[in-house]
Amino acid sequence: MNTLAALRSALRALAANTLRSILTMLGIIIGVAAVITMIAVGRGATERVQEQMKGLGSNIMLVLPGGVTAGGVRLGAQTGQGLTEDDALAIAREVPEVQVAAPSSRTGAQVVVGNTNWSTSVFGSTNDYLEAREWPLADGRLFEAAEVQGSAKVAIIGQTVAQQLFGDTDPLDQVIRVKKVPVTVVGVLARKGQNSMGQDQDDVVIVPISTYRNRIQGGTGGKLKRVSAISVKVREGQSMKLAEDNIKELLRQRFKVQPGADDPFSIRNLTEILQAQEASSRIMTLLLAAVAGISLVIGGIGIMNIMLVSVTERTREIGLRMAVGARGRDILAQFLIEAVTLSLIGGAIGVLLGAVATWAVGQFAGWQVSMTLASIGLSAGFSAFVGVFFGFYPARRASRLLPIQALRYE
Repeated sequence: MNTLAALRSALRALAANTLRSILTMLGIIIGVAAVITMIAVGRGATERVQEQMKGLGSNIMLVLPGGVTAGGVRLGAQTGQGLTEDDALAIAREVPEVQVAAPSSRTGAQVVVGNTNWSTSVFGSTNDYLEAREWPLADGRLFEAAEVQGSAKVAIIGQTVAQQLFGDTDPLDQVIRVKKVPVTVVGVLARKGQNSMGQDQDDVVIVPISTYRNRIQGGTGGKLKRVSAISVKVREGQSMKLAEDNIKELLRQRFKVQPGADDPFSIRNLTEILQAQEASSRIMTLLLAAVAGISLVIGGIGIMNIMLVSVTERTREIGLRMAVGARGRDILAQFLIEAVTLSLIGGAIGVLLGAVATWAVGQFAGWQVSMTLASIGLSAGFSAFVGVFFGFYPARRASRLLPIQALRYE
């Protein structure tokens, strides 16, 4: 019996018991759909974290003022000794692992153009901040050195601010008012998207740090040039841990911290935090896929049980085939093809159901999902393997029946 004839015979046998065949395939269908959907959800979460890492920038750390304790009460971060612009300069100059160290301060403000206004975040920083964040310009230019030193009334705006204030109009060289201070737009940032907290990174106006201190903030930074954070980018190939230790040692010296005393600042390695999230997402993807794969194994056991029942029901048919010249391997091929056909049909339906489920999760739950050909191929291939693995024993049992005993079977 050739393969085509065995396939036709297998399809006829499955069609003769349609309801039983459908119920047998149900485990494979659910298993394949679950594997595809879970992998898509897990992969989407991993890609989301990778996008956040790309948006954040690589090898980046954030230095913040530390908390203080008063009367046994911890007052929280940014209530202790403040960081200054000079601290940022010292980090960039004296820590060899550091590529740039950008001081920054932030506030919320209403930005006005004509009769249009928009509430946004206003950052005071330098060009080093954009280098640390790996944030290129979509149009325009960076701040000039004289503008940073002289509190110039210039700004670089994000895509969201540009859209809300100017629509389709070119924002370059337009004047906007930030807290009643008129500033000229000299650059527009490339789109960044949302950060890990779901905040729109493109909803921002960046002005020179001196402009923020002397004009936007109203000079409250004082002669010490206080800043709320320092963004540090470590050189490629350098140790983040070594850079963090050197920064900590330098700042303790500058703040004159006594040995054993708490640091009046904190250093957050943002890249490591997101890498840990990415690793967690990958582990969760594997766990979800493994749990979904159990459905495929259960479906395979169902196929084996039904095939054993089929062998018992068709014992006389098997004996008759052998009596007219069918060999054991022909019987083996016939029942094996039946099992694989059940798995493949169930796998195909499962792929379609998985695609629909993945679309539904992304559409209605709002999750980021990513279904790939690799996950589809893996699920379909595993379903075929299940058919061969669990169908082999019933098929082998059928092929080893003796013709005379099979013909006498009642």
